Amino acid sequence: MAAPKSQKKTPDLREKAVKSALTLAARDGWDNVSLNDIARHAKISLSDLHDHFEDRTDILVAYGRITDRKVLESVGEVDESSSHRDRLFEILMERFDVLNDDRDALLSILDSFKFDPKQLVIGLPHLGRSMSWMLEAAGIETTGIRGAANLLAITTVYVATVKTWMEDESEDMSKTMAALDKNLSRAEQLAGMVGIKD
Repeated sequence: MAAPKSQKKTPDLREKAVKSALTLAARDGWDNVSLNDIARHAKISLSDLHDHFEDRTDILVAYGRITDRKVLESVGEVDESSSHRDRLFEILMERFDVLNDDRDALLSILDSFKFDPKQLVIGLPHLGRSMSWMLEAAGIETTGIRGAANLLAITTVYVATVKTWMEDESEDMSKTMAALDKNLSRAEQLAGMVGIKD
């Protein structure tokens, strides 16, 4: 039995909208991109866009989920032979590698947060969910008090490293790698309940 029309078009429409949003952000600056602009560029109606997204922030959330999936597909199953720290390093560097594909757009979006901190506040819970999936991929506890501590630690590490990634224009992301290594080391020095410390 064929899937309902709305189910078949949903993934394609959402992905087209996200791709258009990133293209426009890189070209025109995220501050200058409207929902109308995104709909026109994606060749979809504004009403269809409204059916699938609440606002521009919701489009960024969808991009985050796409990024999560790419990272999870790439890193595969948990390698029990490696340490938590090594697994996190590999997973987060894979995430930065994925982000590099949309670097110009993301730099524009992140830069806009300076003038619209509301976007950052709204996005924090979604970032937390993404980081929880990264912990799961590393085989690190995500539930209870210990899980909350782990989530706080990895989110802090990630946000701190993003600042370096934004300025790292090298092909091998050497500065980002060094910053991530340093930030993970700092996280290991936190309270003993933090699970990234083996």
